[in-house]
Amino acid sequence: MSSNYLNFRNSVPWVILLLEALFLIRSYFLFLRLDGLDLLLSSYPEFQDVNHMVIFGFGFFLMVLRRYGFSSTGFNLLIIVLGVQCSVLVEDLLVFFHLEADEGILKSIAKALISMTAVAISTGAVLGKTNPVQLIVMTLVELIVFYVSRWINRRYLEVGDHLSLMHVHLFGAYFGLAVTSCFPEPSPRLDKNRSTPKSDLFSMLGSVFLWVFWPSFNSLLAQSRRKAALNTYFALAVSAVTAFMLSALTSKDGKFRMTHIHSAALAGGVTVSFTAQMISHPWIAMILGLLGSAITILGSHCLQRCLNPPLKIHDTSGVHFTFGLPAVLGALAQVVLLVIREWTNSSSLGYLVLLHVGAFCQTISLALLTGFITGFILNTRPLKIIPVSKYFEDQFYWEVSLDVKL
Repeated sequence: MSSNYLNFRNSVPWVILLLEALFLIRSYFLFLRLDGLDLLLSSYPEFQDVNHMVIFGFGFFLMVLRRYGFSSTGFNLLIIVLGVQCSVLVEDLLVFFHLEADEGILKSIAKALISMTAVAISTGAVLGKTNPVQLIVMTLVELIVFYVSRWINRRYLEVGDHLSLMHVHLFGAYFGLAVTSCFPEPSPRLDKNRSTPKSDLFSMLGSVFLWVFWPSFNSLLAQSRRKAALNTYFALAVSAVTAFMLSALTSKDGKFRMTHIHSAALAGGVTVSFTAQMISHPWIAMILGLLGSAITILGSHCLQRCLNPPLKIHDTSGVHFTFGLPAVLGALAQVVLLVIREWTNSSSLGYLVLLHVGAFCQTISLALLTGFITGFILNTRPLKIIPVSKYFEDQFYWEVSLDVKL
């Protein structure tokens, strides 16, 4: 192993220590208060569900590579706990400068966990190609830019606070795709860039965690929490059933494919996230779940065979068709339902549609632009240490027993 990498590896603990020192200073000088929690105890179970979802769900969901299991779960935990503290720091600064209202520490952490979903999704696109410092830099940049995107949507496009948070799937998917487009494409002959039955099983376990806790994710900060949770469950149920149906129909031998179930079962939760609290009839949520699952499976065939090769985009975990396309469908469905609901109020209908379409376009544009810039920064000489031949390899970072087959 080169001395260049050894020096770089020894700097990782100091980067983490520096960040923790900043977070500790923040908690001291900004006078972080823990009072007033009794008012939010009713939402604590949903808060814990989202915490489990982000840590356990995405930790296992990303275990799709045969020799990258330690890094998938370990680095996910690292960036989540660092990112949540960074997000709370940003929230505290906004409150300190009177740009945001003080809503309590528990709600601040809840927003941080939801925001970290964007980073977890983006990590899936660059999985196996980034080192720990690159992941930390990407996390900090993405969180700050996502806060800027939410602020623009709320301040200038009049998007509600909860709806601006639900753009997290859209932002995370396209930010990650822009970042990964800046990395060299691995060789198709690279044996480590594939899954095994064991890694598929662990990844499916992560999907199950995400599926179970997704209603809490969509309803945690919603005004109509019960309606949001029920609509999300109906959409998830239909998307899971549709995933099994389409998987059997699209495979040559009529067998189920784990990659289809792994991705499309979650599509309903992503698609309905924009509209979960505004849907009054469950059949609408069920239709969105069906369409989300269909666009995920059909999109995976189209993107992997037609779009990704000419664009030279290597999306390790398939976040585009797992989160990106269902989020686009959900954003469009939100506009359609808004038109139906406000049809009688023709004087302001066009203005409302323009605002929501503008928020959708702004989120994707800012994610792509800043993602390209971040990808370029991550590939500069001080940060880019991993050669392409060392992609998707746990032993580059972890002590791995020789008698353990990864």
